[in-house]
Amino acid sequence: MFRRMPFVAACIGAVALAGAVALSGESSAAGLAQDPLEQVTAVLDKYVDAGELAGAVSLVYHRGEVVQVDARGVQDLETGAPMARDTIFGLASMTKPITAVAVMMLVEEGRLDLDAPVDRWLPELANPSVLSDPDGPLDQVYDAPRAITPRDLLRYTMGLGFPEWAGIAPEAPIAQEFAAMRRGDFTADEYMERLGALPLAFAPGERWVYHTPSMVAGVLIERASGMGLAEFFETRIFDPLGMPDTGFWVPAEKRHRLASYYRGGEQPGTLVPVADNSTRYAAPPKFPSAGGGLASTVDDYLRFGRMLLNRGELDGVRILSSASVDAMLTDQLPEGPERRFFLFEDFWRGAGFGLGLQITTEQRDGGPAVGSFWWHGATGVQWTADPQNDLIFLRFIQRGDVPRGFGAEYMQALYESIPR
Repeated sequence: MFRRMPFVAACIGAVALAGAVALSGESSAAGLAQDPLEQVTAVLDKYVDAGELAGAVSLVYHRGEVVQVDARGVQDLETGAPMARDTIFGLASMTKPITAVAVMMLVEEGRLDLDAPVDRWLPELANPSVLSDPDGPLDQVYDAPRAITPRDLLRYTMGLGFPEWAGIAPEAPIAQEFAAMRRGDFTADEYMERLGALPLAFAPGERWVYHTPSMVAGVLIERASGMGLAEFFETRIFDPLGMPDTGFWVPAEKRHRLASYYRGGEQPGTLVPVADNSTRYAAPPKFPSAGGGLASTVDDYLRFGRMLLNRGELDGVRILSSASVDAMLTDQLPEGPERRFFLFEDFWRGAGFGLGLQITTEQRDGGPAVGSFWWHGATGVQWTADPQNDLIFLRFIQRGDVPRGFGAEYMQALYESIPR
């Protein structure tokens, strides 16, 4: 368990930022002697100084340029390595939008059809059966009314996913099977074989159910493209966009830049390591997680976000057609609150979900405008692209149980500071 000295932490963050600003190829706004976004810095410092965060990196891109980068605190409380602009973070579910883009690329190339059955590439999922009762026995099923499609994978309506986040009881047989699968160490083929042996909890298209569809989409990408997922991401997305620090593992020469992952300790202002940073992202995974396996930096992910903000193109490199991006940003949530339940009853208030991305459908509390899009990660990383304000912000931390109030305070400070 670690505590920190507030003044020292803030100073370390300031020094790290001063030394890191030149690390990115993005342009920075000139003449900001008095930072109009100092409220954002104050929020970061408040939580770092209180010991609620080891450190944080925030990047704000507005009207075509980076207008602020803040690196505060440390990457690791034990070593005291300062947080920096090029610190590498576990992305967790911020991997999912990249997976969605990869699937859409294969759709554009004619290798996949969004609304055709996935059976050709994923025979394990052919002719699925559906539980009569999601909480009931695994042998009480009926034939699914239709096949699973790539669209189902991208909008999370394939019928299987994390049961506990879909309102399924933890003691339900399907929940027990999923718990066992999470403890397993599978190859992609082994994972699909195990998954294909289970009935669906819901009929395809019926309910929004999280995470598992992205894992399946990763296997679909591999089989439809004939490439490993890491190779496809690197050669088709990361290299063309200029994202050299993004991948499923962090090579030895970059590991000193990897931020440690924490959770809150029993006492306020204390943090406890969640994972061993000496082995985390240390080697290529046997089964790369298309739902949460990538690590990256704020500048790399900014490149990805800018491509989507520009409707598929960045610096003369087109990754997707504008029509494909528009499809990704069209709300496709099932109608009815019981069919879209996730975590808590009003999760989707003012928001929808397209293909791999959450979308703002109603502006709330002066935050992102209608049409903004994002999907965050459970390690505490967050990003949003706001087309109406020509804005992208990235707020990267490595604490899964994000301190209460931090996200709302950051958002308020940001939107009160940017010129309209």
